[in-house]
Amino acid sequence: MRTVKRTAIYVVSAGLGLTPMGLSGVAATVAQPASKGPSTTGQATTTQGTVAAASSAPGGASQAAPGQEAVASTAVGSANAEDMTVIGHRRMASGAAADYNKKTANLGPLGTRRTLDTPMSIMTVPHDVIVNQQARNVNDLMQYMPSVQLETRADPGTSRPQSRGFEADVISNSRIDGLNAFTVTPYAAEQFDNVQVLNGLAGALYGPQNPAGTFEYGLKRPTDERINRLAVGVDSIGTLMENVDSSGRVGKHGWLGYRINLLHGDGTSYVQDSWVRRNLVSADFDIHIDHNTVLELDASHYTFDERGMPAGINLGGYRLPTAPDLGKPHMGQDNAGFNSENNVFLAKLKHRINDNWSFVIGGLYQDSGRQVFEAADTLIDNKGDYKQAMSAATTVNDFKVGSNMAYINGRVHTGFVTHDLVIGTNGYMEGGYNPLSGQSYTDIKSASLYNPVGRNVPQPYYHGKYESQYVRYQSMILGDTVHFNRHWSASGTLAWSWLDQESTGTIAGKPTTSIIDGYTVTTTHLSKGATKHAPDVDAAFSPMASLVYKPTDNQTAYFTYGRSLQAGSSVSAGALNDNEYTAPVRSEEFEVGYKYMYRAMQFNIAGFRATRSYSFIDPKTDIYGNYGTQRNYGVEFQAMGHITPRLSVIGGMTWIDAQVLNTGKAATSNKQAVGVAPLQANVLLDYRVPFAQGFALNGLAVNANVHYTGRRAADVYNSTFAGSYVTLDMGVRYPFRAGKHPWMARFGVTNVANERYWSSVYNGTAEGTSVTAAGTSAAYAGMPRAYHFTLEADF
Repeated sequence: MRTVKRTAIYVVSAGLGLTPMGLSGVAATVAQPASKGPSTTGQATTTQGTVAAASSAPGGASQAAPGQEAVASTAVGSANAEDMTVIGHRRMASGAAADYNKKTANLGPLGTRRTLDTPMSIMTVPHDVIVNQQARNVNDLMQYMPSVQLETRADPGTSRPQSRGFEADVISNSRIDGLNAFTVTPYAAEQFDNVQVLNGLAGALYGPQNPAGTFEYGLKRPTDERINRLAVGVDSIGTLMENVDSSGRVGKHGWLGYRINLLHGDGTSYVQDSWVRRNLVSADFDIHIDHNTVLELDASHYTFDERGMPAGINLGGYRLPTAPDLGKPHMGQDNAGFNSENNVFLAKLKHRINDNWSFVIGGLYQDSGRQVFEAADTLIDNKGDYKQAMSAATTVNDFKVGSNMAYINGRVHTGFVTHDLVIGTNGYMEGGYNPLSGQSYTDIKSASLYNPVGRNVPQPYYHGKYESQYVRYQSMILGDTVHFNRHWSASGTLAWSWLDQESTGTIAGKPTTSIIDGYTVTTTHLSKGATKHAPDVDAAFSPMASLVYKPTDNQTAYFTYGRSLQAGSSVSAGALNDNEYTAPVRSEEFEVGYKYMYRAMQFNIAGFRATRSYSFIDPKTDIYGNYGTQRNYGVEFQAMGHITPRLSVIGGMTWIDAQVLNTGKAATSNKQAVGVAPLQANVLLDYRVPFAQGFALNGLAVNANVHYTGRRAADVYNSTFAGSYVTLDMGVRYPFRAGKHPWMARFGVTNVANERYWSSVYNGTAEGTSVTAAGTSAAYAGMPRAYHFTLEADF
């Protein structure tokens, strides 16, 4: 009879200490044949995410490598016995490793590549940042990327992002798992694994777009390891949250992977008399048809409703005053807010043909609706006094988006040269729908930003619907990355795009007035007018070329040139050519950069110069067109990873000179672009406190995030500015085990000093409504101090 000697395995995991695992979590076994005489030694093996020798990690044998686990084994010998070494691991709570450097990026037709090797500036906010900072909205994550700013419109959840000082389009610059999606709608942060931004111009990869970067939202995907995660929390002064995240694989050989995500949040928001309600149901499946083919299916339904949110401030020709304290109630009316519903359905088929060739084909459908009951304050002097109106917005309240992609990727060799080839297509169709009538309350009594007064204003409503716009983009893409040797490579990507768009105007009827609860309400009546088509654009050419030099495997120097176009912008109201489109907007960018990986840290630096057409109403002709130029150049620096095994960082800084040129008027030419900060920086540090093994607080971690935004122009004349500001966020988390399961408690405070600041300043439309209109600029104040607590358990 043979006996088996089992060796207990000890695992160091995120500072939790050495704990005997026995046979739980078995990853692999190694058996040695029985022998007589001296005992044999069991050999340890490693699995993915496991480091066999902890001593190789920086800091000595007692430290695990960042984001990984150290495994130690004890040899046990006995005559006539088999020595068996069992390799296991102890599951860590989500985010415990604080791994803040995502080393790969999704580059659309180019596939997934190491960020270190890509000739573009890319920064990702990974999963560990999302959970450790207790983000509730994807826009909460933008502050961690120093080249990104937000234009807040009614609520941070509906902000329009921008990168390197250019405002992004609401669809062309945003994607969910590689497919175009509407960005100006709330998304739950709990739905996503990461948020990635490719800064700069990428029209040759993704089709027509602004040079405002590509915002890629990566969905949580099914995991090989079974996860059943429950999180409960509370925000600010009373918003309760519950989230269930379940994942795993079932069937023979795990042919079906699943990820189910359920979320509910409800309660008082950031201030008294405000509330928020959000509900998410999402399901993600991986169906492995065979070893080389997988079908990904994703569906989500998210509703986000809120009331009592603060109003935006229209300058009305006056100077931008000091930002108010949003911690005071009634900065917005109690009935002001919105209801939103976002439904997304996505499918992708991936197939590996052989070792060198593969293809992917996918499609997305999105229906995003919103009901906006917006309060707007207009300044009446330079002291911060304002008049207020509340209305049911007659802007687009329903977006329907259908997007597609299909790529074939392959590798071929011609002599000593290797080619990575891609041929494919991507594009989208989008329809926008507006109401035909809307109510407005305009006789609300005046108040001060610094002493707001609550009014019992009824909620306005709107009625009817018509299709106000239709846009269709489709691009054909061809690319080749040529590897000459281990040091030099060059890449070129070409896109030919077809653009089609139309808009439908309205005919205004006679408004009607009535008295509701003592307030005068005015109802606008519209009827559908003529539909106008923009000139079709056929086979518009967008190239991008890069030269890459890698002196060593951990360094990359590159130069990239790109050119792109975008469909013309909708003509602003008040122009003689109202309800038409401008000519296609053209953009160009040069970028030079250097990337360096030192141990567990990655550093990126890039310099860039980009230009884009700037549209406005010509003061002489009253015609809206692409007359001017916005020219931005600057330098950005990024750092992410582990400074030491216990200290993680993600952050950087960006300097931009954003100028508006050739406006035809001295008062507005050669001026700073509205809302673009010349300097912006952010650094998030996360430190796992080195308590002794076995100590009750072993595993405790603290974090701090410092954000700086410089002074920004608040109008096209640069006559008034939004001041610079600094905010500090702090947090603490504590992992522990209860009932043999990992738990995590997190507590954080945002805007610790309760800084008062203008978080967003913008001017009219994406390019500037008019260089002569004095009242087009608007501003939104930043959120006050808030508290967040989350308790999470993995089963």
